[in-house]
Amino acid sequence: MAKRSNVETRKLDDAARAGWMYYVAGKTQEEIAKKLNVSRQSAQRMVALSVSEGLIKVRLEHPIAKCMDLKVKLKQRFGLNFCRVVPSIDSDPLSTLGLAQAGASVIELHLRSPEPQVLAMGTGRVLRACVDELSIMKCEQHQIVALLGNMASNGSASSYDVVMHMAEHIKAKHYPMPLPVLSRNKKDKEQLHNQHHIASNLQLAAQADVTFVGVGNLGLNSPLYQDGFLLAKEIEELQAQGAVGEMIGWVFDKNGSLLDCDVNERVASTSLIANSTKPVYAIAAGEDKVYAILGGLRSKFINGLITNEYTAERLLTID
Repeated sequence: MAKRSNVETRKLDDAARAGWMYYVAGKTQEEIAKKLNVSRQSAQRMVALSVSEGLIKVRLEHPIAKCMDLKVKLKQRFGLNFCRVVPSIDSDPLSTLGLAQAGASVIELHLRSPEPQVLAMGTGRVLRACVDELSIMKCEQHQIVALLGNMASNGSASSYDVVMHMAEHIKAKHYPMPLPVLSRNKKDKEQLHNQHHIASNLQLAAQADVTFVGVGNLGLNSPLYQDGFLLAKEIEELQAQGAVGEMIGWVFDKNGSLLDCDVNERVASTSLIANSTKPVYAIAAGEDKVYAILGGLRSKFINGLITNEYTAERLLTID
């Protein structure tokens, strides 16, 4: 990252001060302008800059009536222990806007526990965005463990690793999974899992107090394809077998059943457990993930969902 000039640093300092006064202290832009000895227009720009630069994290806490109604219906229909539905942009059915802030608030709820907790984390764009929204915290009593590795067969790594990034935010002990997402074959997977340090990390993940996962679709815009874990031909073969989605690399159909397929024999991730007595949150939204999320809900591998209005309404219209 390029080093900022003194002028840029002072500009951000002023923006942070203005953002704090507006969002935390409740001052008006006119009051901020007077306090900082600038024009009202300058104060307005400084407040906007504090948000665009991520100096101030804005979250919606008000329980919007429509979102609350959708939340209740999803919990009842799918037997969820937890559900949060955030507003969505009507013009963009693929939008995941607001998911990161909602996911971060739930993660922080568990991080604030004074009792030691083990948090197991999946990977992917949305979970990485959630971590970006976390407050800077000191959580030395907690442990963060990866549910899967992030290496492709050629040794390259995905840029959406979560555990290392999260550990930087909260100063907790962390346990990455030094594994490929997919091993070459079942025998290789078993050999990897039998290595002591990997076996201990897998056991830690399986016993986690709370788990957070993303849900991936299975198309040419899916993470498994775009991040180089599967070829287009392999994606097409999975779709022909009825695959609609994946969680931490495990592939399932619209009814939530794991497929009897080559990918599920080779996936090196922690095993999924149905009907867990501990919180297992999925964070996902968007038209391209509707059937993947539906399969995930029917599978009972998750008991909590964070999604948006559009996706919630679509899930509730499918028989």
